[in-house]
Amino acid sequence: MSETLTEVRTPTVYFIDDSATMREVIKIAFRKENIHVITCPDAASAIEQFGNTAPDAVITDLIMPDKDGYEVCQFIKQHEQFGQTPVILMSGVVNKNVAEKAMSVKADELIRKPFQPQDLINRVKNLLYPKSAEAVVEEASAPSASDLMPAPPHTAPAALNNLFYAGPVPAAPVHAAPRPGAPAAARPAARPSAPAPAPRPAAPPSAEAHKLRNEIVRLEMLVKRLQAELDAKSQYCTALEAHIKSQQESE
Repeated sequence: MSETLTEVRTPTVYFIDDSATMREVIKIAFRKENIHVITCPDAASAIEQFGNTAPDAVITDLIMPDKDGYEVCQFIKQHEQFGQTPVILMSGVVNKNVAEKAMSVKADELIRKPFQPQDLINRVKNLLYPKSAEAVVEEASAPSASDLMPAPPHTAPAALNNLFYAGPVPAAPVHAAPRPGAPAAARPAARPSAPAPAPRPAAPPSAEAHKLRNEIVRLEMLVKRLQAELDAKSQYCTALEAHIKSQQESE
């Protein structure tokens, strides 16, 4: 009896990112997979190679020097030959606006950066082999509903609140004045101090002050979010460089 061997074609996945570190990490991550990865620093070089080697899937960063990820995805989905090619968009910020734009260009996946390389591999396999049982996307790495909602506002610190506080000014005690010309012995005893008038309630802050306070709170939230994203990106790049170094040393 003769056995018929069916050759399994190796799929080609394009990874488009202007970060050389990210491109190197993805090459290492997919090295043990039966997937051919072509890394490109920009959209133009990737699209130029599509004619020679058709993509089976495309992974692209959103922010790039030439075309952004939305434009790349739209080009692929509207192309006569590549229209059915799955596209994964990567973004350091995933919110409602980003998700809606990704849907508008018919992206198949949206993944937040930084991410675990294995999670990206699972997502690619799930798109290449949708009926395969082993291609399961990890739910933990997918953005939750809370990630797509803006962070709740917080109150301004006490130091800022004090700028808008108009507290009552304490009134000085009132004493009765002695009658002029009266002998010292005949002067009546001083009347007891009259009770200080009740302080008037502080006037509510004006509309301009209220607007300024809200603007300060908004700016504080923005600074904190940007700082958190910068810290996360710095830690991720450090971890990636250490991972590459360890891989190179082990070879």
